Amino acid sequence: MITRFALFEGTIKDGQTEAFRAAVLDRLVPLWKQFTGNRDVRVMFSDDRDAGAPEFPLILAVTYPDLATMEGALDSPARHQSKEVTGQIVAEFFDGRIHHHVTQLNEFAA
Repeated sequence: MITRFALFEGTIKDGQTEAFRAAVLDRLVPLWKQFTGNRDVRVMFSDDRDAGAPEFPLILAVTYPDLATMEGALDSPARHQSKEVTGQIVAEFFDGRIHHHVTQLNEFAA
């Protein structure tokens, strides 16, 4: 299993945190859930961080069974639509950059 993270590094425009979160949940999560072959979609909004740590108001994690499935999802119509919607939301609410990281998933029960 692999997980692809989208890290939204930056800040939400003043007074727009709740509107940003609502836009992500209402407009993007339904598209992200349609990515071909995904096993799960996790959306994490930041509430706190260590002093001096970079700000990540949103972290998206989408898990796939393998790299080939992920690559197919990245070429899916839902992904292309989500990029457009993300651009709209970013322009309205977010100042910063988005970068992606693909990781091998290791999960251990507590």
